[in-house]
Amino acid sequence: MGAAAGSAACLANVIRTALRYANMETLQNGYAISLLPLATFALNAYADDACAIFYPKTPGDEVYTDNELRLMAKMHKAIAVIQFKLEAQIIQRRPHFQMQDRLLLDKINYEKGAIYLNGQDYPLLDTQFPTIDPADPYRLTPEEENTVQKLQQSFAISEKLQQHVRFLFAKGSMYLVYNGNLLYHGCIPMEANGSFMAAKVGGREFCGKEFMDRLDRLARQGYFSADDQEKVYGQDVLWYLWTGARSPIFGKNKMATFERYFIADKATHQEEKNPYYTLRDREETAVAILKEFGLNPDTAHIINGHVPVQVKKGESPIKAGGKLLVIDGGFARAYQNITGIAGYSLIYNSYGLLLASHAPFESVQQAIENNVQMQTRTQILERNQTRIRVKDTDEGRDIQDKIDNLQELLWAYRTGLIQEG
Repeated sequence: MGAAAGSAACLANVIRTALRYANMETLQNGYAISLLPLATFALNAYADDACAIFYPKTPGDEVYTDNELRLMAKMHKAIAVIQFKLEAQIIQRRPHFQMQDRLLLDKINYEKGAIYLNGQDYPLLDTQFPTIDPADPYRLTPEEENTVQKLQQSFAISEKLQQHVRFLFAKGSMYLVYNGNLLYHGCIPMEANGSFMAAKVGGREFCGKEFMDRLDRLARQGYFSADDQEKVYGQDVLWYLWTGARSPIFGKNKMATFERYFIADKATHQEEKNPYYTLRDREETAVAILKEFGLNPDTAHIINGHVPVQVKKGESPIKAGGKLLVIDGGFARAYQNITGIAGYSLIYNSYGLLLASHAPFESVQQAIENNVQMQTRTQILERNQTRIRVKDTDEGRDIQDKIDNLQELLWAYRTGLIQEG
């Protein structure tokens, strides 16, 4: 499998994001992934480049030397350019992804240091591209190809990473129906008129639940398939899930990574959300989605994540007349200034449905020294008139099925239908 596979583009995204936020410890210490091949390549390819716009966004409690910051900046730029090339190869290989608008390196006038985008020229904030051939901008140089292959090998042999990915495929899914509720991360792609957005996969159009099921299958194909062609296609789909306009996990018309790096005009940075994020406030939208997944709209709920609820601006996590609950409250520290809280916990017990919102928590040390209390505010969303028993849950029904099967087996022994082996 060559470096052009979707797995390489996903890998480049992971490393680029880690470098953007100076978080290499997760890769290097947590997963024992060596970034030495990238560091060596970046120091050679970008030796005379200050890479000023690629200096990482460092958290306030981390201190780095100037040399460390310069190295991270060079590595950051190197993997970003590699990422743009790898992604373009997927877009060219999969025209039905309809992402041709993300082919940007061939829109650059390398002599003028500008890019022609949306009918006008924009000056670039960085004009040094030593590894890009203007005549063939999406071709990896031999050095870039060698670097990607070494990084792929490092990812592949990381025992802990493979354990976590196996766990993800064993326990994860595109959506989950659990105890009569529907859980998913991003969105169900929709058109502005409220109909489910159709996407072409393998020459056929899918939408709604059928589209989610198809994507789930292809994602697993990208990891488990023994057929190289099927595996590469599945990996390309995994990358599409990260950044594609019709991806239910991404949910925006584009990922403006290139524009945010290289163009000062913030109008080009805008990423338009799928109409779902406006329509989900309406009860009829939640009803249509629940029916699409075979659930009873009178009793079921949609549990939604992905887009943090801006509590400090008055936004409520309870939408569509209580049928849709958004439980992304900004658990990550980077979002807490936007949301005003530090995340939600949805509690579902025999008494009903509760939503707990958590105040930001800096550290155990600060809590001890300053006597800071861990503050949680709980809101009752729904109270059951009759307490739910174990037998009323999915787990309880599984237990009852096992009991029924054992009773049938016992009856078969006692009546002589089967003999003890």
